[in-house]
Amino acid sequence: MTAKVSTLSSKLRALTTMSQLQQTQAQVIKLGLETDPLILSALLTAATRYPSGCLYHAQAIFSSASTDNVYHCNIMIRAYACSLFPLRGLHVYDRMRRRGVRVDNFTYTFVLKACAAAFRASDDGGSDSEHWRALLAAKGFELHASIFNSGFGYDHFIHNLLIHMYAQCGSVRLARKVFDEMVDRNVHTWNIMISAYDQAGDFDSSDQFFKSMPARNVVSWNTLLARYVRLCDVAAAERVFNEMPIRDSVSWNTIIAGYVQTKDYDSALGLFREMQAAGVDPTEVTMISVLGACAETGAMEVGREIHQKLRRKQSRMEGYLGNALVDMYAKCGEMSSARRVFNELKMKHVACWNAMIVGLAVHGYSEEALKLFAAMDTSPHEATPNRITFMGVLTACSHKGLVEEGRGFFRRMTSEYSIRPDVKHYGCMVDLLSRSGQLSEAFHLIQEASLDTKAPLWRTLLGSCRIHSNVELADECFNQLSGCLTDGDYVLLSNIYAAAERWGDVQRVRNAMIDSKVAKQSGYSNFQSANAS
Repeated sequence: MTAKVSTLSSKLRALTTMSQLQQTQAQVIKLGLETDPLILSALLTAATRYPSGCLYHAQAIFSSASTDNVYHCNIMIRAYACSLFPLRGLHVYDRMRRRGVRVDNFTYTFVLKACAAAFRASDDGGSDSEHWRALLAAKGFELHASIFNSGFGYDHFIHNLLIHMYAQCGSVRLARKVFDEMVDRNVHTWNIMISAYDQAGDFDSSDQFFKSMPARNVVSWNTLLARYVRLCDVAAAERVFNEMPIRDSVSWNTIIAGYVQTKDYDSALGLFREMQAAGVDPTEVTMISVLGACAETGAMEVGREIHQKLRRKQSRMEGYLGNALVDMYAKCGEMSSARRVFNELKMKHVACWNAMIVGLAVHGYSEEALKLFAAMDTSPHEATPNRITFMGVLTACSHKGLVEEGRGFFRRMTSEYSIRPDVKHYGCMVDLLSRSGQLSEAFHLIQEASLDTKAPLWRTLLGSCRIHSNVELADECFNQLSGCLTDGDYVLLSNIYAAAERWGDVQRVRNAMIDSKVAKQSGYSNFQSANAS
């Protein structure tokens, strides 16, 4: 039996696809070896391996095994830390501590990564984000204390991750304290500290550290590159990129992401082609950025080509990559392809649900969008709706004219999910009510809204007053816009008066427009020749 275990373990380590894993797993089960610690470690490793594994499958294996083996727990914590679900890694660690499972230095290495990733992902638009961030910061302090109590306080890898964790949690002072207490620092330590100051906006300290480094590597330059991208200073990022003595895939990814962030999608796609021509293999991060550019420019064929390449390589299309594919197809209006990818994803993050719900709503599939929200709403373990989710739901109601349903969702957003509506949510409700002729209700909704600016809402209602010939309410909307009036507002009110044949008021509004020196913009054509390049 020992020979079989060794043979199967070696076979599992050599697997490259999920189908191979499932076939070998069937043999393991047939031989009754699925609970063998060595085999279980090999199964979990194969299921979490990038890019061929499947986290959902690994989770099923781990859950069914009910194992308290430190190595098995470490594999899962590491996998969760690198996924869209880092909080689950912390849950595995907490379960280990409750059950008295011995933790080792690898456990702390992975759980610190999970804590940092969870904190970074905690600001997802929900009103309880601050609550979660406070809990995660407290978890970081707890981990730090446990590390020293367990005797791992002198491991320089763990020190580096402590600095990283504190930086992600916004505690640059504590990150610096750990740095100052370290005896054994390497270039990676310096890079993390530079990045920590950059994230905190303390660029003077960051520059001082960069100049003081005993040695630099490509990561050092990538950190500087990332700073300018974070600041949306793509010109400075380009200068650093061109001056770098050596580049790696991260360098290319960062500058491509910078173009996407500043909405220069053509440059992002152009640099992606340059990257391929330079023989640099694109990574998952590259694909995510490029798919984002495809989504915004409608370059669906480029996105589809990437999808097909990923399929040929049997790459794992889940997490951020799966989200990017769903978002790309949805924004390009290819809802059937978006739905296929969505259905293939075993573990769906809230961003994935949002991409699908918003995509369906925007492209007129209102009923499908609401059905999908209902499925999400009844699967609380999958994802919790956030403000973007409700934007999609309210848009679906607006496009379909579902007034009562829209009112219900708007109430639920605040009462059930404690999400404070922003101007876009109010805009959807004003549009929904206005389309159905509920102008008075829309007016009172705007009046009661606690917003810094209401101008877009008053303009929406002003436009609806023209459709429904409500001159009195149009006057009130126009007055509410006092101080931020545009030429379009004057013209719209003038047209409303003209439709009501109130010619004296038409002349009065035109004179007021001239007196206020608001110039009417000239019309123009955006026609482009079919032969234009």
